Amino acid sequence: MQKKSHSVLLLERLEEIGQSLRNTHQALALLGLGSVGKELSRLDDFSDLDFFAIVQPGQKLRFIDHLDWLSNIKPISYCFRNTYDGYKLLFEDGIFCEFAVFEPYELNNIPFSPGRIVWQQHDFDSQVCTPRLDKGPPASSDEEWLVGEAITNLYVGICRYQRGEKLSALRFVEQYALDRILDLATRVEEEQPSPKDPFVIDRRFEQRHPEISRELPDMLQGYSGIAKSVLTQLNFLEKHFDVNSAMKEEIYRLCHL
Repeated sequence: MQKKSHSVLLLERLEEIGQSLRNTHQALALLGLGSVGKELSRLDDFSDLDFFAIVQPGQKLRFIDHLDWLSNIKPISYCFRNTYDGYKLLFEDGIFCEFAVFEPYELNNIPFSPGRIVWQQHDFDSQVCTPRLDKGPPASSDEEWLVGEAITNLYVGICRYQRGEKLSALRFVEQYALDRILDLATRVEEEQPSPKDPFVIDRRFEQRHPEISRELPDMLQGYSGIAKSVLTQLNFLEKHFDVNSAMKEEIYRLCHL
């Protein structure tokens, strides 16, 4: 008998979760998200289960406090409540889940990507599963603001590096400054077709921006290479954007102390 693929097992488990919710008679719907939602083409051997369980008003804590609706499918090896609304969980057979439990009215007040209804009660109004909010734009999508944020984060980062605060420097350079470079990517390279996560810009960045991605190893040289990361990021910004000369020279000077 041919062994089922991980992708098939994930979809089967999601269906089992839907049936388990139905059997409680206190649930309304199961919404699959991400690669088990509307982006099934992304489903692979490294995917997990992301979902919302939509339950009847007043029943949220029943599904949060008692995970029998999951453990009766397969024993749970590990779980922890990572938010007020849900858990990260590992089944005994290696299937990993990240999920939240909501009552219908709560969905109007949270941002989430469009999903796929896996199961619903026959009288459930599926319109509540249509996102009403999104993450919104960054603090500013203005090019001058993004370049300014990147440059000033590089400056603060190299100052902290020279002070001996290498861990803080690493965050400013390889997280805060790099995030702004990622925001600027579409101004440098045409985005290739690949599903875009509206909440996490680095998801599938390599597929969307293959040319810039080839430069990432030099931009991200780690704890022992912070100054080199600063110089590489600064050179990238200077190549593609208008960088203030005084800031550029000061960052160069600090990198070479």
